[in-house]
Amino acid sequence: MRAAALYSAAGSLLLTGLAVPPAHGAHGTAERHGTAVAAARARAAGLDFGACPDEAPAAMRCATVRVPLDYARPGGRQIELTISRMPATQRDPANSKRKVPRQGALVYNPGGPGASSLNFPMIGVVPEWRRIASAYDLVGYAPRGVTPSAPLSCEKPEEFFKAPSLAPVHPNEAYKRERIARAKAYARGCAERSGSGLEFYNSLNNARDLDVLRAALGEPRLTFMGGSYGTYVGALYATLFPGHVRRMVLDSAVDPDPAKVWYRENLDQSAAFEDRWTDFRTWVARHHSVYGLGTTPAAVQRSYDTASDKLQAHPADGKVGPGQLQNTFLMAGYYDDYWPSRAAALAAYLKGDAKPLVRLAAPSPETAAEAENGSAVYTAVECNDAPWPTDFRVWDRDNTRLARTAPFETWDNAWMNLPCAYWSARRQVPLDVRTGPGETPPVLILAAERDAATPYDGALELNRRLAGSTLVTERDAGTHGVGGGPNKCVNAHLDAYLLEGRLPGRRAACAPRPEPRPEPRPIEPAGRGTLERDALKGKSA
Repeated sequence: MRAAALYSAAGSLLLTGLAVPPAHGAHGTAERHGTAVAAARARAAGLDFGACPDEAPAAMRCATVRVPLDYARPGGRQIELTISRMPATQRDPANSKRKVPRQGALVYNPGGPGASSLNFPMIGVVPEWRRIASAYDLVGYAPRGVTPSAPLSCEKPEEFFKAPSLAPVHPNEAYKRERIARAKAYARGCAERSGSGLEFYNSLNNARDLDVLRAALGEPRLTFMGGSYGTYVGALYATLFPGHVRRMVLDSAVDPDPAKVWYRENLDQSAAFEDRWTDFRTWVARHHSVYGLGTTPAAVQRSYDTASDKLQAHPADGKVGPGQLQNTFLMAGYYDDYWPSRAAALAAYLKGDAKPLVRLAAPSPETAAEAENGSAVYTAVECNDAPWPTDFRVWDRDNTRLARTAPFETWDNAWMNLPCAYWSARRQVPLDVRTGPGETPPVLILAAERDAATPYDGALELNRRLAGSTLVTERDAGTHGVGGGPNKCVNAHLDAYLLEGRLPGRRAACAPRPEPRPEPRPIEPAGRGTLERDALKGKSA
């Protein structure tokens, strides 16, 4: 995840100080055999679908599938993954009398790591998804570690939301020492609360779980759609099980280069968020007549800084400080449709009305358990997947350099990932993702050119590594997650591929979606334009 201009300004971001682990059977013979054993077992057992928890539609049914905690020991400890399914309607949305042939199951992974797609099957009622829902059973699941699938935890949920909090873009030494202590305590909490199986919550096992899920569904080959981090799971699956792929859509692609997983990946992401922060401020400046926050991006930045300073001195409602403000505006870097609500809340706060900002930014006790679980899974997977620098001086050097040109998200991103410097579980060796000509059917990659969460270079790299893949680009757009949203051109390619197996060639482009219209009142969007909404402090790989 990269913004090249910022990196040339920041200097080379070296990776000296990485802890290089011993190779640990990451994708060896034992794991391949264990996956085959678990898949055969799941195929024989099938799935016993029943009512779903919570208030799910009656037509959506849920089940569990057993997978090995450690694929090198398929007869050892098992964990259960919860899955959900909505059967294909088999009715043409344009002509209800016409029956549509069923094409099997479409399994969706929403990313994170740490996000669940258990509610994904309900997307079939959305107009943009009705044609796909007519031909496919829509299948969601909670990946390993995500509630209720053998959930992980690193601290008490009631302690997870620390508010109000600070968000210095150039932290002093005392603040750094405080964050180091917190990162060490968090890593220690993950080990203590999750036990000896912590190392098995990783991306390679997430890909293996997919193959067991495929077998349990009775599918000879997998039809899969992954968003954000889900693209990495899909790319690993295509590399590990190329003959098991039927069709695969990878939306908002993570760069699969093993050298980037995950330390450099997050530096690239921080650089890219600076560009999106500029996009947002430019849009706000164009609508100064609505918001009154400044007629230039620099003036909008000054308005934001004024609000952050005021919140540091006097947190809004005792809960919203600079950290909560930064997190709330980070979401504007993910999704254009958040721009109006954020701008309106900032304008209202600076005029003396803090209620809209508190409504958007204050932590919610009701979501604390879900958010803590998501954060635990995110941390475990990224820390387990690859080596990280274990010397804080490396982090300090690289993030200090980058923050000179990309201050908005750099240090906040570093603090979120810093527990990986003090991680006690064994690390994996990242897989060299790639497929050769004819090894898999063609894969469809979707990407927005200005996506910050998964910068566009990652989509180009994935396109190079997956032989025969097609990249469809939403030009001059930055919303994270483009398939099934408001862009009709993108959706036409998605439908043609999933329904007919047709692709436009190696590269294709679509014009951008319309910019959001300014709203003077801070109303959250009802339809958010993408499937993936991370609960991880706005963070997505």
